Amino acid sequence: MKLHRRKFIKTLGISIFVVIFQFKSLYAAAKKIVNSNLSNKQKNIMFKEGTERPFSSELLNEKRKGFYYCANCENKLFASNSKFDSGTGWPSFSEALPGAFKTKTDYTFGMERVEYHCAKCGAHHGHVFNDGPRESGKRFCNNGLCLIFKPE
Repeated sequence: MKLHRRKFIKTLGISIFVVIFQFKSLYAAAKKIVNSNLSNKQKNIMFKEGTERPFSSELLNEKRKGFYYCANCENKLFASNSKFDSGTGWPSFSEALPGAFKTKTDYTFGMERVEYHCAKCGAHHGHVFNDGPRESGKRFCNNGLCLIFKPE
């Protein structure tokens, strides 16, 4: 009798965990993906925290005045006057617009880095470092595929 009770409780516990995990996964996916036209590369970067190859972004050499938006939800993220050439191969910015991002600590590759995500949809954009050239001292190293540029 005791053995059956343990087996029942164990099965019930596993079942509850699976249901909760599936619900959280479905909720997260529904909450995050807004733009159904994202490419597989964009989805990999924005929702699996991937990265694009350096020097591959068309936005790397963008010099016009305007704003950069999240490719998923079109949240306004950066002004063009904060963009600079970091020499890293990714579009880099010295500051984000207020409230544009939320951050978390990333421990991949055996180091501690600050990762930033769109505050509106949660999409991963890149990492922020403390080696920027301007007053803020920040370098927002952004995957170009995560951005849409709209000139003024």
